[in-house]
Amino acid sequence: MDKTSKTSDDSARVAGSQHHQIDFGYEMIDEEKKVEKVREVFDSVAPKYDLMNDLLSFGTHRLWKRRCISEARVERGMKVLDIASGTGDLALALAGRAGHGNVVASDINHEMLEIGAKRLAAAGTGAAVVEADAEQLPFEDNVFDVVTVSFGIRNMTHKDRALREMLRVLRPGGRLLVLEFSRCQRWLKPFYDFYSFVFMPWAGSKIAGDGPSYRYLAESIRMHPDQKTFAGMMSEAGFADVKWHNLTFGICALHIGTKAS
Repeated sequence: MDKTSKTSDDSARVAGSQHHQIDFGYEMIDEEKKVEKVREVFDSVAPKYDLMNDLLSFGTHRLWKRRCISEARVERGMKVLDIASGTGDLALALAGRAGHGNVVASDINHEMLEIGAKRLAAAGTGAAVVEADAEQLPFEDNVFDVVTVSFGIRNMTHKDRALREMLRVLRPGGRLLVLEFSRCQRWLKPFYDFYSFVFMPWAGSKIAGDGPSYRYLAESIRMHPDQKTFAGMMSEAGFADVKWHNLTFGICALHIGTKAS
């Protein structure tokens, strides 16, 4: 091997060994570390997650989820997958419509999912609970009539991979509903920024004993694509008839897409 070839090979190896950088809030980290860092955040906030959701949204998150459930149009006997199910509140409501044993609740975070599993079992839903990475779903193709994900996709390392997996497990004609924080109207931004970067970490510190995790959650909202960009990502992943509804002046958005028949 001549010297030039060896130098080129060495450079290629160095380039190949470098990890891609990805956002963790406003911090850039190696992409393979994001899952663990997100897990640490949700391990920390899990015990008071529902309480903090109610306090920080003044209960509005329940109205947003109610809209998601209504738009899902779940009927008895439908198979439903709730991704990033967390403590299971959306899965619980969906189970009431789909019927016993027709809902699967999945999440990558064990601590959050454990709370959700207890809640779903106590309600007698018959829901399956699966600890899984949304980027590598452990389900066959064309299984579910509806897939939902609420306030989870912004924390995923590769949103495009996750969206393709959601498309894969949906049956033709099935629907994906993504409920997520988005871009609020411009007039609201100064107030929302103060709330997000001052009040949220303060409340997280005082009530949940973890200000930094709530700072990350606020930052992750700002790093998530806006409504139009995310709709484009859904279309690129293969979803048809993609649309969105702005909720509470765009603080939250509900995106809906269909798997072509």
